Amino acid sequence: MPTQIFVNMHVKDLAKSKTFFETLGYSFNPQFTDDNAACLVISETIYCMLLTTGHMERFVPKGKAIADATKTTETLLALSMDSKDAVSSHYAKAIAAGATECRPAEDHGFMYGRSFNDLDGHIWEVFWMDPKALQQ
Repeated sequence: MPTQIFVNMHVKDLAKSKTFFETLGYSFNPQFTDDNAACLVISETIYCMLLTTGHMERFVPKGKAIADATKTTETLLALSMDSKDAVSSHYAKAIAAGATECRPAEDHGFMYGRSFNDLDGHIWEVFWMDPKALQQ
């Protein structure tokens, strides 16, 4: 069985966050979704647990603050796409759903990427890399 990753992220409004990610074409696993958390399915091996404040605090040691992603960067989440067009399309959907641009597009010829801040300020990077460039 391949290793799976479950990224855990704090969200201020779970319903709005679910709508945002559904607009991007993602789904949620109902087995791990309730009023306090939602299991965002990114791929067969990548999941993101969206956790409300009270629920996130259960997993954080006492005295350690939960980051406000609008004020500090906790992590950069980078997802590969199949093409430059897929990157642009995904980015456009995110912006239309309420995301904001994080950085201008980066085009290095063999690699193309866009970055956006989701509704809670988490930075998502979507990129395409030419498979031929990886073989060299």
